[in-house]
Amino acid sequence: MTDWSRDGLSAMSGTLPHFLQEPDDAYIVKSNPIKLRCRARPALQIFFKCNGEWVHQNQHTSLEHTELGTGLKIREVMINVSRQQVEDFHGPEDYWCLCVAWSHLGTSKSRKATVRIAYLRKNFEQEPQGMEVPINGMIVLHCRPPEGVPAAEVEWLKNEELVSSLEDINIDTRADHNLIINEARLSDSGNYTCLASNIVARRRSATATVIVFVNGGWSSWTDWSECNVRCGRGVQKRTRTCTNPAPLNGGAFCEGMSVQKSTCTSPCPVDGGWAEWTMWSVCSSECERQRTRECTDPEPKHGGRLCDGAALDTDNCTGDLCIQDRKLLHDVKVPQADMESNNDVALYSGLAAGVVTVVVLIIAVTLYRRNQSEYGVDVIDSSALTGGFQSFSFKSARQGNPLLMNSSMQPDLTVSRTYTSPICFPDSMEKELIPEPALFDPLPDLKVKVHSSFMVSLGVSERAEYHAKAPSQTFPRGVVQEIGGGGGTLGGRGKSQLAPVQPALVSSMTTGRRPLRTSGVFGHGGGRLVVPNAGVSLLVPHGAIEEDTTWELYMSITQQDSSALSDEGQEILLSPEVTYGPPGLTLSCPVALTIAHCADVSSEDWNIKLKRQTQDNSWEEVMTVEEESTSCYCLLDTQCCHLLVERPGCYALVGEALTQAAGKRLRLAAFGNMEPNFLNYSIRVYCVDDTPHAFQEVVSVERGRGGRLLEEPKTLLFRANSFSLQVSIQDIPQFLWSIKPFTTCQEFSFSQVWCSSQSPLQCAFSLERYSPAANQLSCKISIRQVKGHEQILQVYTTIAESEKDTVPFFTQSDCTITSQTGSRAFKIPLSIRQRICATFDTANAKGKDWQLLAQKLHIDRNLGYFARQTSPSAVILSLWEAQHQERGDLDSLASALEEIGKVQSKHSTSVDTLDRISKTIPSSDSTMNHSSEELDANHT
Repeated sequence: MTDWSRDGLSAMSGTLPHFLQEPDDAYIVKSNPIKLRCRARPALQIFFKCNGEWVHQNQHTSLEHTELGTGLKIREVMINVSRQQVEDFHGPEDYWCLCVAWSHLGTSKSRKATVRIAYLRKNFEQEPQGMEVPINGMIVLHCRPPEGVPAAEVEWLKNEELVSSLEDINIDTRADHNLIINEARLSDSGNYTCLASNIVARRRSATATVIVFVNGGWSSWTDWSECNVRCGRGVQKRTRTCTNPAPLNGGAFCEGMSVQKSTCTSPCPVDGGWAEWTMWSVCSSECERQRTRECTDPEPKHGGRLCDGAALDTDNCTGDLCIQDRKLLHDVKVPQADMESNNDVALYSGLAAGVVTVVVLIIAVTLYRRNQSEYGVDVIDSSALTGGFQSFSFKSARQGNPLLMNSSMQPDLTVSRTYTSPICFPDSMEKELIPEPALFDPLPDLKVKVHSSFMVSLGVSERAEYHAKAPSQTFPRGVVQEIGGGGGTLGGRGKSQLAPVQPALVSSMTTGRRPLRTSGVFGHGGGRLVVPNAGVSLLVPHGAIEEDTTWELYMSITQQDSSALSDEGQEILLSPEVTYGPPGLTLSCPVALTIAHCADVSSEDWNIKLKRQTQDNSWEEVMTVEEESTSCYCLLDTQCCHLLVERPGCYALVGEALTQAAGKRLRLAAFGNMEPNFLNYSIRVYCVDDTPHAFQEVVSVERGRGGRLLEEPKTLLFRANSFSLQVSIQDIPQFLWSIKPFTTCQEFSFSQVWCSSQSPLQCAFSLERYSPAANQLSCKISIRQVKGHEQILQVYTTIAESEKDTVPFFTQSDCTITSQTGSRAFKIPLSIRQRICATFDTANAKGKDWQLLAQKLHIDRNLGYFARQTSPSAVILSLWEAQHQERGDLDSLASALEEIGKVQSKHSTSVDTLDRISKTIPSSDSTMNHSSEELDANHT
């Protein structure tokens, strides 16, 4: 045996075991067992003893190795302790274990390690309570966390962000889990939450709202004002404001008076009076003497008037016999007086000759104009017609447009081809003839503020105000009785005079009108409901209503001023407020609600929200258009918003401009008609939000006035850059027509246009022709935003000599079919729809097929909404139906199914099914013809 071995054995035999690692206290989380470890040197054996009893040898796991430096044996032992063992132990103390190690010299024991089951109760023993604290006061929020093993640690959250006392010395979170803010600041207002956590779980307390308020304080008094009377006893005052500081967050308002008054005495003005004349002075070498007087009897005081008259008086002191330059003084002065008399006669003679000349010129110009007007419309200064015109031509296609008054067809503005949502269903029923309106109807309760551009340029700020009352209105029959409302003024037919040619705000026309309303009865087959000429429709999918059940559904558009906007004033209404019901309606799947809007969504400069009216007539935000939501789906197209909603109610789109580049579309239209004297021609220009419903306001107004559309309506993009909108008329034939000076340009302020809330803005130009022979009018109307976009409306029209020679602009009455039920309301046949749903609602190896269907139909956002539906594919097809209800382009759906079949070519079953479905989908033309035939059959 080597020396080294002998020394090791000697050391080993003379040393008790020393623990290199003792068992630690442990916690059992849920049902996971824990391990206890012991390691000792030198150790021949190590065993665990738990709760006074030896642990069986089979439950030990041992490891042994020799330490290189000393040659001593190191032994490590582990045991597992389960939750069941701890729960079965019932003793006066916690479950414990220790290690016992043996060597040749004896035994050693380790420390006791306790094993406990970890938990954390749900309820806090004390939760923080909200409070209101004055500024600089102390905030103390108490929190006692739920009982737990191990004890829970406490953190504080403010508005969901961690509060740290290390970053803010004003905050202390170490005092028995409480949150203490020594001196409250305004920034300390917020929602506070106590967060308790241990190794098992994390618990949140109820949120405590802390409001730091500021009581108001008075500012310093202002200086005393001047006495309110100029003479005698009066009153003067001084004021102070509650702004030092101003009350905030519900703080108390200042106590006391904000105005102090005091009596004052103002000295009355004293007018000056002349004192006596002084003695005459000595006669001078000029043969004159002088005397003076002073304004001292009394002196003018306190703003009194000065004395009237001269303070110096002169007189000849020789009886006009004084000689100057060897001549008597009166001989010198007489010629001078004669010369002054001659000058006065010449002056008055010249003025009289000038007046006569001006009168002769005026008579000559008048006679010249009358002679020129006898030649008719062919004698026109070419510069007057072409100077400011852009090149254009009037072709037959233009003349055949049903929107223009010179068309061979009867014009109708109730249908607009620029909107993709359905305006109305076709109808050939006999309509009620609309009586020809007499004269222009005044706007209801209208207050027009006039700003003449010429007066503004001169610095004149006077304004003229005009008022008018609202006449009654007549509505077409055939639609539901509520359509068009009651006593509004949009179709009034009373007599009045033409309003002055100044910008007018027509928003008050909708005040007090009943909602525009339509209704229909629907059953299990579903259908479509449309508000005529409003860009609003409701699609009820097949199967949404239970079998053997019918509901009378209705839709209405609010005609009153909107209440959906926030109090901050940053939001504007982008769509009409649309209500669908009844309130107790129960459906098995969402309905598709389509609403037209006027926002320019080509850029990300808008924050557009969907709002819904609550039972107490307030408005709540349902969702932001771009956010993910499981309660509602919103698909925003260029001109319409398609909503999938499940709750009946009143909905509206509101928007907040994020940048000045945000814009909304305006629809511009010009109408005209002769005035009763057959010499004046009125041109009215409307600027309205680019939605069908808003444009129908203009249609109703012009129907009552007998107006004619002078040019196809155009669209103008109006930016949120705070600049105004200018409307001007240009290039009027100079020798045929005249317009009052300074009325060729009119202006709407930015707020009038931006916050118009679907109400028309109108300005009028009154033109006067010199002769009844002038029966043609050509000019152009410029509508432009300052530092923004511009649109030109070209006017070229023939003026009728009498009412019997003219054709009323609106001769075709409104649509009357507002609902369709069953299969004819849908573009996709029911059998094909059911097969598509059966194919795509079934999962395959690649996941849900409906997700790929949504992607190919360009519905690839917020897919979580469809995932919660019973049939995701059916809801996707309903949204597609709403989006394509006007075009009915089934070819795109067939193409999407073919592409999906190619993507899933590995799954032959799916490919065959999709191929059969795509082939059975009819083309868009045949579907449209089929729908037309069904409509005709239904009408018959």
